[in-house]
Amino acid sequence: MSGSTQLTREQQYQIHALVQTGQNQTQMATVGGVHKATINRELRRNRGLRGYRPHQAHRLAQARQEPKRRTRLAPTTWQQVEALVREAGSPEQIHGRLQREHGQTISHEWMYQYIYQDQQAGGDLYRSLRCQKTRRKRYGR
Repeated sequence: MSGSTQLTREQQYQIHALVQTGQNQTQMATVGGVHKATINRELRRNRGLRGYRPHQAHRLAQARQEPKRRTRLAPTTWQQVEALVREAGSPEQIHGRLQREHGQTISHEWMYQYIYQDQQAGGDLYRSLRCQKTRRKRYGR
């Protein structure tokens, strides 16, 4: 689905008008300047009990975009993660502990990224990890 783009509001209203006149999806696609699969997908996803309505289609499309937003964690959660790392816990163990005790899910990979960003900023949190990141010696020029 890498080639799919969102329809504009104008295209949604155009589809609505063409549905009202009884046009088929291929005819709608040629008038709208999109592929017929795009029309099929739009009608399938956004058809309600009263048929296709462009305002409703727009709201449904926005609702589908909502879960894609990245969740932000509270600073207190990161402070808790830092404290647990300093207690000699690995990010994998911390993930399980936070999930079991607090119902929070933070992936261990996200914790590693946070720790190494802290290292880049001059912090020493990386020293508390059980296993240090392997250092690769550069050879050649």
